[in-house]
Amino acid sequence: MTTVRQAVGAYGERCAVRHLMAAGLRIVARNWRSDQGEVDIIAWDDDVLVFCEVKTRRNVRFGTPAEAVVPAKVRRLRRLAAQWLSQRTAQPREVRFDVVEVLLPARGPARIDHTRGVI
Repeated sequence: MTTVRQAVGAYGERCAVRHLMAAGLRIVARNWRSDQGEVDIIAWDDDVLVFCEVKTRRNVRFGTPAEAVVPAKVRRLRRLAAQWLSQRTAQPREVRFDVVEVLLPARGPARIDHTRGVI
């Protein structure tokens, strides 16, 4: 990944974290990594544990950010969530998978769309 892409992605994740916290979610982990990949954000939404995939784009020329969440990415996120949960003794009653889209227009503030329960 190029430095510009990394910077755009990191900025998008910071925007997503601020948005989720403003919506009342409590962030548990950011960029949790294992040998199988990475989960962008893990958070509690009341008593629901949420695994969030953040997708950031500067334009929609190649599709919206959410369109980048393809079936292979969904399978990977499920595997990572299972792995994260297997390392914890306390288990949540409910788990949810969300996508946070961050669109960075050339002018103006970031546009954020949080879609709950996409999987």
